[in-house]
Amino acid sequence: MQKVNKRLAVTVLLVLAAIIIDQSIKFAVKTNMQLGESIPVFGDWFQICFVENNGMAFGMEMFNKIFLTSFRLLAVAFIVYLLCKFIKDDKYPLGFIACVALILAGALGNIIDCLVYGEIFTSSYRQVAELVPWGEGYGTFLQGRVVDMFYFPLFTWPDWLPFIGGGIFFAPVFNFADACISCSVVAMIIFYRKYLL
Repeated sequence: MQKVNKRLAVTVLLVLAAIIIDQSIKFAVKTNMQLGESIPVFGDWFQICFVENNGMAFGMEMFNKIFLTSFRLLAVAFIVYLLCKFIKDDKYPLGFIACVALILAGALGNIIDCLVYGEIFTSSYRQVAELVPWGEGYGTFLQGRVVDMFYFPLFTWPDWLPFIGGGIFFAPVFNFADACISCSVVAMIIFYRKYLL
């Protein structure tokens, strides 16, 4: 029982820490930058570039907003269910549980944007957004847009290459929540593949 409590405590702290970091970064970007504004961090290859999207990872837009948010809520409920099972079962190492916890935190971080940002922020279009009383924002409940900011245009492909020539290598703009999900999935595939079967 003590081991389960320790694993639960580590999981909860990890999820809370990741959500706080994610939301702090998004809040700072949203209240200090206009939509489309870009700030170089290390030359041209790493920039803080403020974009918003309907909630797909790395800014992809493929589904209706309410469908996507509803799907995310169901996915989070399922991840919580699995996480509870993993915490109670000794066969799952803490590293594996940490990866699942970070996937949960990433999903929750982006869900927060979708659920409440439209209600509490003014638009970022051609202005810096302001925090406003609930219901006076740019959208309604479930209609908030996800804030993305990390942009790594590492290089441009040579023009002579078919299909990708002249394009940017790794053009997506993403956020901390996306990174939590992606890095955790990669770590699970590399280090904990046997627990995924």
